[in-house]
Amino acid sequence: MKVFVAGATGAIGKQLVPQLVEAGHEVVGTTRSERKASLIREAGARATILDLLDADAVGHAVSAAEPDVIIHQATALDGSLDLRKFDQSFAMTNRLRTEGTDNLLSAARAAGVTRFIAQSYAGWPFARVGGQMKTEDAPLDDNPPKGVRNTMAAILHLERAVTGADFLDGIALRYGAFYGPGTSLQLDPPGEQTEMVLKRQFPVIGNGNGVWSLIHVADAAAATVAALERGQRGIYHVVDDEPTRAGDLIPGVAEVLGAKPPLRIPRWLGRLLAGEAVTVMMTEIRGASNEKAKRELGWAPRYRSWREGLAAAMEEPSPETAVAA
Repeated sequence: MKVFVAGATGAIGKQLVPQLVEAGHEVVGTTRSERKASLIREAGARATILDLLDADAVGHAVSAAEPDVIIHQATALDGSLDLRKFDQSFAMTNRLRTEGTDNLLSAARAAGVTRFIAQSYAGWPFARVGGQMKTEDAPLDDNPPKGVRNTMAAILHLERAVTGADFLDGIALRYGAFYGPGTSLQLDPPGEQTEMVLKRQFPVIGNGNGVWSLIHVADAAAATVAALERGQRGIYHVVDDEPTRAGDLIPGVAEVLGAKPPLRIPRWLGRLLAGEAVTVMMTEIRGASNEKAKRELGWAPRYRSWREGLAAAMEEPSPETAVAA
């Protein structure tokens, strides 16, 4: 199939494009800079420089590519996330999830695209009631912490626009938190979260009972290829088999890194230091089940547990480091 990948040089795009090419698909990948276009070409795909917020440019690029499928992986995260100002840090990514998604869907309609896959998130959006593991039909949080409300609204917009489009098969993939090459949780060079753990700046807040869902970035890419080839309209959780408490995860990461155990601070102090949103993520959020993705996509994560995946991920160089070497 002809596949148009928006955001082909992000953490998952760098994994996804080579996997699509290896699977025999013809790929056009987008990036915002000529400097990064070479990464797409080196992976065996065609590159195009594109601003997803420019509706006319998106329409022309999609029309020229004549794809069967569009995969929307574009974000604007640069490793400078301020968790106390979560919505501000995600402001451009949220525009890509709303305006960018709308532009791509409009171009898809005009070009006769038959399938559209978009990146969503399974990390913290679920209602904080009931069981600790949520399926795709579980309700989402209708009263999220103030600091993440714009980001939640953008996620909801993307999912509804994509799965509700009546002119193609729309699929939203709710990925867990990424780790591995090119992410904030990698060793060579250290990612932002890795640095925080190493410096004991990533404390466990309160009871640490928030359940976190993770996925190795290469496994996320493999699930995306499976969704391209076998997915049906709707939402899929792309996470590993072992969502786990923050109170277990952060010490586990420190152990893999050979760092000192994280500090533990009470909830009231966490709220002062990190903000309400982060405190809720540490203490209340629910995890995601991957059973639907495994059952319907014929996919399973190579790293079934973050415990084994992190050990391997810490030994893998980032794509930039590998190219430099």
